[in-house]
Amino acid sequence: MPQARLEKALEQLKTISESDHAKVKGLAEIVRPLRSFLHKTPDDHGMTGWTDVIIPSEDGTPLEGWYITAKGGESDKLIIFNHALPMCRSGFPGHFGAPWSNYDAVEIDFVLQYKHLTDAGYNVLTYDIRNHGNSAAANGGLSGIGQWEWRDCVGVKRWVDAHPRLSKMKVGLYSQCMGGNSQYHAIHRHPELFANVACMVSPMVVSMAAIYDAFSSLQGVSQYQELIDLELMKMGGFVAAEMTPHLWASSVTMPVLMVQVHDDEWTRNPEDGQKTFDLLGSEDKELLWIRDTTKRFRDGYNHFGRYPEQILPFIDKYMK
Repeated sequence: MPQARLEKALEQLKTISESDHAKVKGLAEIVRPLRSFLHKTPDDHGMTGWTDVIIPSEDGTPLEGWYITAKGGESDKLIIFNHALPMCRSGFPGHFGAPWSNYDAVEIDFVLQYKHLTDAGYNVLTYDIRNHGNSAAANGGLSGIGQWEWRDCVGVKRWVDAHPRLSKMKVGLYSQCMGGNSQYHAIHRHPELFANVACMVSPMVVSMAAIYDAFSSLQGVSQYQELIDLELMKMGGFVAAEMTPHLWASSVTMPVLMVQVHDDEWTRNPEDGQKTFDLLGSEDKELLWIRDTTKRFRDGYNHFGRYPEQILPFIDKYMK
């Protein structure tokens, strides 16, 4: 945190009200993920060719996942799929009530999306990122929105590359939100590891500064961005400006389909997604704006489940 911002935050501490300080601390707590439980399995959508897997992250953190074979049997094509905060490989159980409904009282069904992929001839490897779902805790239970989680993306790809069958498959990525930020960072650190990836679908990647700008305005504490950063530091996390895909996007050179909710109520800032897209190093890239909604959870993360015809042709173009 730059010294000038730190000094401003310390000055803000002297004058902020107790109620506003509680709001600031609550905003910082976003990076302490609420664990979502596995409310669905592949069985719920009729997929029978699946198994549990345990994969070591680059730093040894155990990651729980599923390997699901294509409909009709294992194919030669693999999609590595990851999730957003505070979700897990099955999606998000907001329809089960609090505490998940405090984010949004909706279900997000990633298992349906695996069904679309397996029906189209793809095997799927999906996993819970550290501090999410059934995977192990790490980094004090905090999320770095990619600053630690890149190690999970690297560990999963190394596991695939060492696997006797999966290593021979053509690989694509489906990397969203915090998982997408993590994937960009992983590619930046280990470009050689991802050089053979055919394409990536990248929904809902976001900068935490955009989220903090929007949420702090809603709560009437937008003048305390420096103090939010200080609270993040005190928790042992990263400041908002460090938790962004902008830092790593230029290292992503594979074909990318980015998907964003244009009028997203969580950011109120389509310029953030546009900037990420513009920074991508990919020569072949597309940006799909989801319009006529503000709902990031209900309509953003469920978009592929509802409209596979808008996503699958991009994957097929590079994978088949």
